[in-house]
Amino acid sequence: MNIWVIIIGVMLASWLVQTVLNSKFRKYSAVPSRSGLTGAEVATKMLRDNGIQDVKVVSVPGRLTDHYNPADKTVNLSEEVYSQTSIAAAAVAAHETGHAIQHACGYGPLKLRSSLVPIVTFANNTVQWVLLIGVLLLNIFPGVLWFGIGLFAMTTVFSLITLPVEINASRRAVDWLETSGIADFETRPMAVDALKWAAYTYVIAALGSLATLFYYIGLARRN
Repeated sequence: MNIWVIIIGVMLASWLVQTVLNSKFRKYSAVPSRSGLTGAEVATKMLRDNGIQDVKVVSVPGRLTDHYNPADKTVNLSEEVYSQTSIAAAAVAAHETGHAIQHACGYGPLKLRSSLVPIVTFANNTVQWVLLIGVLLLNIFPGVLWFGIGLFAMTTVFSLITLPVEINASRRAVDWLETSGIADFETRPMAVDALKWAAYTYVIAALGSLATLFYYIGLARRN
């Protein structure tokens, strides 16, 4: 019962954080940045200021679909962020560019997370089926459930490693926005606030993954 209370609590927290994040993004999207640069121009300038010339800045469809792809070295910005000149667009663009800088300088947690991608991809594609079969056959072949728990544990580890990667990228973004003059004393707190709530989504995801992992471990141990 306790684990279900935790899981439901995590689901409610996830909904709340996502709702607040969307609200913050809408609010700060109406605030123009001091520089007047679009998100794409912010990312390009940040790359250039850090001596990175082999990373492309591209637009991708969707809302808040921004991400950095280390495989093809692209900073992918959602359509709003790519073209807007708001402080929200600047913050998101700088954050994703922060990942490109992490990649270029060999930031340890990012390297570790990247090395786990093939394993986590396999785990994500199979873990639900393995866990389902493991629960159904728990009294006959308990090892199946423990194998599923092992797979799920890899996704949990991935979620936990993601936290310092995201926090570091936000720190790089805010520092650069301030030193470059794109954010000033008035808009810097807005950039920090927007990125803080974005980081909370990763915290909630990690907590949810941990809660689910403990649930399956408890189920296996009770058997």
